[in-house]
Amino acid sequence: MKNNPIGIFDSGVGGLSVWKEIIKLLPTESILYFADSGNCPYGNKTEDEIINLSKKIVDFFITKGVKLVVVACNTATAAAIDFLRSNYDIPFVGMEPAVKPAAVNTKKGIVGVLATEGTFNGRLFNNTTEKWASDIQIEIQVGKGFVELVENGELDSDKAKSIVEKVVRPMLDRGIDQLVLACTHYPFLCESIKSVSEESNIEIINPAPAVAKQVQNILEEQNRLTDEFNILYEFYTSGKIKTLKFLVNKILPNEKYLFQKMKL
Repeated sequence: MKNNPIGIFDSGVGGLSVWKEIIKLLPTESILYFADSGNCPYGNKTEDEIINLSKKIVDFFITKGVKLVVVACNTATAAAIDFLRSNYDIPFVGMEPAVKPAAVNTKKGIVGVLATEGTFNGRLFNNTTEKWASDIQIEIQVGKGFVELVENGELDSDKAKSIVEKVVRPMLDRGIDQLVLACTHYPFLCESIKSVSEESNIEIINPAPAVAKQVQNILEEQNRLTDEFNILYEFYTSGKIKTLKFLVNKILPNEKYLFQKMKL
């Protein structure tokens, strides 16, 4: 089991921001990635729809013998992770909005959170906010259009900067000094976000490194860190391969990756 791969899935290509941190921390682990771009975005889907899609992806991972699954999607974590943990015997690591570090580090007491509607409506976000930021002013904003930009590979185009400006500017005007990226697609728009906010001196918080650390901790505790060095990275998508391949090679160029389109 220890030499089996890790499975990572997201509503699309956004979870590659988590894959990036995991391969940095655990460079000898093999990983299967599933981008459900054909059903993206998840933010406007019902909980039952997201659970059903997540189950299909995890069932596919089980046939591949994964030893752990990362739900690299805040919306899917909010909707489906309790179901997945109750119905499968392997460990699951989900995304948690990084409200705690933002609340600890804010000097103004005003924190911005960018996420999808599904994340904001989920129990996890509300519980985390109540626990760690009850005395902090939280400015929430749906990153409208952000997921679509990333899925289309438009990361720092004029169009991307215009959409980011429209979403982020009102939060800056309300005085935030911390900005939590509570969707795994959003870190790919960091350069556009920085260009909009460079005069505001805000700290942008990406939770992906903490997720990678949690994966490492679980595998260490369960003695499941690989002792082989035959690394395999495979990428599957229910949508178009083009953007997936573009972002993967932007993170870690290699011609030997397997890319395959699959219908859920």
